[in-house]
Amino acid sequence: MNVRRLLAQSLLFGLFALVIGVFSRWPAYQALAPGRAVVKVSFTHHGKPVSECRQVSLAELAKLPPNMRAPVQCPRERSPVRIEVDVDGRAVYRHAAMPSGLSKDGASAVYQRIELDAGSHQITVRMNDDARRSGDTHTRTDTVVLKPAQILVIDFDAEAGGITFK
Repeated sequence: MNVRRLLAQSLLFGLFALVIGVFSRWPAYQALAPGRAVVKVSFTHHGKPVSECRQVSLAELAKLPPNMRAPVQCPRERSPVRIEVDVDGRAVYRHAAMPSGLSKDGASAVYQRIELDAGSHQITVRMNDDARRSGDTHTRTDTVVLKPAQILVIDFDAEAGGITFK
């Protein structure tokens, strides 16, 4: 009886190993088609406040409890971050990233993966992070040469001057 059980167990383990071996090689996974490259738009950014700080009048201050008497009130809510990406004059991505948080005072997160043919492309990125301004607050246009399987990351870094291509 023990020999039969051991033989059945060995057969099942062998079958299990065979299934794992087959599915580890088939179907073949290909992350990117030949001759293609990827542009990733990926960043988090705090938009500007939706309105200006305002001076609180003496009458308004008197109505407030002593621990709430700040002479200046500033809004917590942030502007949504609007982004547009054009490749070779064609719009490929348009998005308005809303600020996170219950009070809409957190950072806006943007992530988009764009597949392109390898080669030379003119990429234009326009961004607006201030709801009080019409038009774009940040713009960058560059011609990039993408190699097959290359990944270009479009980021926003205020210290590095705004929109960056890495």
